[in-house]
Amino acid sequence: MKTSSRAEQTEGVVLVLILVTVGLAAGAASFTHVHDWTMANSPKGTPDWFGWANAVISELIPVAALLEIRKRRRAGKGLKYPLALLIAAACLSLSAQLAVAKPGLSGAVLSAVPALAFMGLVKLVFAGTATPAQASEKAPAD
Repeated sequence: MKTSSRAEQTEGVVLVLILVTVGLAAGAASFTHVHDWTMANSPKGTPDWFGWANAVISELIPVAALLEIRKRRRAGKGLKYPLALLIAAACLSLSAQLAVAKPGLSGAVLSAVPALAFMGLVKLVFAGTATPAQASEKAPAD
């Protein structure tokens, strides 16, 4: 078993700090966009908590779908439903970002950044690294 070098440990800590910081910022922006979109399109008198509940639900479904995809891959089960859920939730999130954007390309791009960053970070975290067994299976034979 190989131990991590000090440099690898430092890189790991820095990566976690970056992921947490960007994740919190992107998550907050995405949640706010979904909340604002929900409330702008809800009947008068809709309580504010409804917008936040909708934001939490729609923004965390892709995370749950990715976890389910990983679980089903390990078990050798089908991926159609969690993949469809992931795509639908990602489209909903991006729709909310674009719905609150200012008109024009720059508004759309700037509004989409939080959702895209959050999705990218989730994928980065859940992609992980190969275990020693997986790495040796993929290594070419001499």
